[in-house]
Amino acid sequence: MRCLVRRVSHAQVRVADHKVGEINRGLLLFLGVARADEEADLRWLLKKVLGIRLFPDEEGRMNEPLGDEDGILVISQFTLFGTLRKGFRPSFNRAAEPDKARSLYEQFVDGLKKECKGPVSSGEFGGDMQIDAVDEGPVTIWLDSAQKDY
Repeated sequence: MRCLVRRVSHAQVRVADHKVGEINRGLLLFLGVARADEEADLRWLLKKVLGIRLFPDEEGRMNEPLGDEDGILVISQFTLFGTLRKGFRPSFNRAAEPDKARSLYEQFVDGLKKECKGPVSSGEFGGDMQIDAVDEGPVTIWLDSAQKDY
């Protein structure tokens, strides 16, 4: 699983001009699922996201995890597995088939809802979404369960 993590002061997602998800301060996650991903990848990524320390402490250093009021907004994004090895048109053949991707995506969101103290929101899997976000920092981190040492 791949996850692009952005620290935001506000983020929202709309589908067909209807707001389907929104958070104030917290993390905006773009989540992609690979063909080879399994439940172990999901567990690893959940642990990383819930423990990540991207918020400033009293000295201004990124040393604090999500606070009790901080939220998480999750957006499905198979294009995180796009490659341009053979030209200019992206290939997405490493992304999971939609049924598998939807299942792991929903399990990931459910896992966050169970473990996160703040609000957890999500976009619409496979939907044409418009995302508005105000980055804070900016702080952007890349997580990949197949490249844990990245």
